[in-house]
Amino acid sequence: LDVEFDEFSSWGAWFCSMKGNEFFCEVDEDYIRDGFNLSGLSNQVPWYEYALDVLTDGSHSLKNEVLTAGEEAEVEASSEILYGLIHARYIITARGLNRMLEKYKSCDFGRCPRVMCSGQPCLPVGLSDVPRQSTVKLFCPHCEDVFYPRSKYQGHVDGAYFGTTFPHLFLMTFPQLRPEKRGEMYVPKVFGFKISPLAYSNNTKDTGGSGRHVRTRGGEEQESRGNKNAGSTSTSGMKKSKQQTG
Repeated sequence: LDVEFDEFSSWGAWFCSMKGNEFFCEVDEDYIRDGFNLSGLSNQVPWYEYALDVLTDGSHSLKNEVLTAGEEAEVEASSEILYGLIHARYIITARGLNRMLEKYKSCDFGRCPRVMCSGQPCLPVGLSDVPRQSTVKLFCPHCEDVFYPRSKYQGHVDGAYFGTTFPHLFLMTFPQLRPEKRGEMYVPKVFGFKISPLAYSNNTKDTGGSGRHVRTRGGEEQESRGNKNAGSTSTSGMKKSKQQTG
């Protein structure tokens, strides 16, 4: 299969240079050639042998295979899937973590958009280890929340290519990079006063047996007058009953 990356040292280097793939690091070819590291991937990737042949620059002797244009496109897509799944395994190895460390120090993954985090550098994370479940997100070590990448191209990358483990193992491996938790939170205010949680509660109150619903002072007065009228009517009725009996 012919892949145009003559100016690059490997298919992985070419892939990482593509727009939207800035979060990826280059996986060592020695790692890709080691069958132990690829255990179980053949069942997840279509055209597996062909895709592996692309990643290793024809080392599996399939370079002379004749495929249709449609089949070549499928192999190319499978090559990207295979590289992504291998990448998720590679970045939790010692060598992979160090390569991602270089990118983290350069803020290649972007910064937290939250104001209170003061531009804290982020780390890529997947919400699932299963492909095609969700796209890659950014994990902030300070607020420990996840965000969408700013670039629409990066936002289309499969989160499984980074996995759910990477950012947390990264911070465990390099504990000096864990930011100090300052506990700063935005405080909503109205006219300079902090808003009480009760301000958002429903002001409707159920009075129980009487069945009245008090909403406003005006409504309460109106209901009270109604009750007085009911009481006076009841009293006059009792007087009439006594007179008739007498």
